[in-house]
Amino acid sequence: MFPPACKRLWRLTITTKTKTMKTDLSLHPNIGKDTEAKLVEVGIQNYAELQTVGTEQAFLRLQTLDPGACIHLLYGLEGAIEGIPATKLSAEKKQQLREFHRMANK
Repeated sequence: MFPPACKRLWRLTITTKTKTMKTDLSLHPNIGKDTEAKLVEVGIQNYAELQTVGTEQAFLRLQTLDPGACIHLLYGLEGAIEGIPATKLSAEKKQQLREFHRMANK
């Protein structure tokens, strides 16, 4: 259908378009490609928007896609906003997030 050179060029263009559409979310701790894609799907396009929306609202938005979203996602979002791995969150912060998670799942 296409000559080999055209096919190669077409693939490179698609790859380039994909890269330019990438957000900066996965550059931050705890945000992998899947979480990044879900955040974009719920309207959070970049890290600045995640910071503005905040952990709890971002989590509630993500629950519209996945009602069974777990506490670890909540920890991950908070860690990303704070710029630390989720495992480094304070015990007090984790307790606050657990309480929010319980209320969000009622």
